[in-house]
Amino acid sequence: MRVTKMLKVTSLIVFAFSASISFAKDANELPSPFIAHYEAWRHDNNIGSAELSLKSSGGNFYELKYSSKVSRYFLSDRRYETSLFSFSEGKITPIAYDFKRTGTGPDKALSAKFDATEKTIILKEQENQTWDGEFDNQLFRIDISRQLAQDKKEFEYKFLNYRGQKRSYVIEVLEKEILNLPYGNIEAIKVRVNRDSSSRQTYAWFAPSLDYVLVRLQQFKDDDEQGDIRLKTYQKL
Repeated sequence: MRVTKMLKVTSLIVFAFSASISFAKDANELPSPFIAHYEAWRHDNNIGSAELSLKSSGGNFYELKYSSKVSRYFLSDRRYETSLFSFSEGKITPIAYDFKRTGTGPDKALSAKFDATEKTIILKEQENQTWDGEFDNQLFRIDISRQLAQDKKEFEYKFLNYRGQKRSYVIEVLEKEILNLPYGNIEAIKVRVNRDSSSRQTYAWFAPSLDYVLVRLQQFKDDDEQGDIRLKTYQKL
């Protein structure tokens, strides 16, 4: 049971830190390179941290990297994600995605390449899939901040998750709130992440003053808090 709860918390962290890319208000621009650090909490207990960075690889190519470390009692979980993608004329195109998880319980990994010519997602040690324009597990979340900056109220994403499964989310804008975070007090836009046939409720907050970066993400299952992710530091590189 404790292992299951730990995996739920770390799954929340994967969502949170992958989602925290910030955009300028121009839809045809990517954010400046940055690094962000977060704290992970559950029932007011600090259980870990995570880091997210965006770097330019030259030209229209970029690298998004994420890592997290969570521990609770004798349980531990470490996760790493790397996305390579291109951005041209306002379009985000995934190129390659790698995921690795270690710690309590079985280790997990996924390696995916997106072949634009063959319209195929090439998966290591799994059957290839038809690519119908889905993002990888991180890139669909890049666009959340971008849509909020354009004052969109509801939008949908289709993506390949870190298990190699195709999924979709509908993002619904709710309201603005003032949050008290490790980073400090900040105004943020609250959104709800809607999933099909799920008992989980996920809420995320994005701060306009920080180029709409994700500053908090909280998840519940059957009204029980599974995790609460809070921004600690954010720096443009």
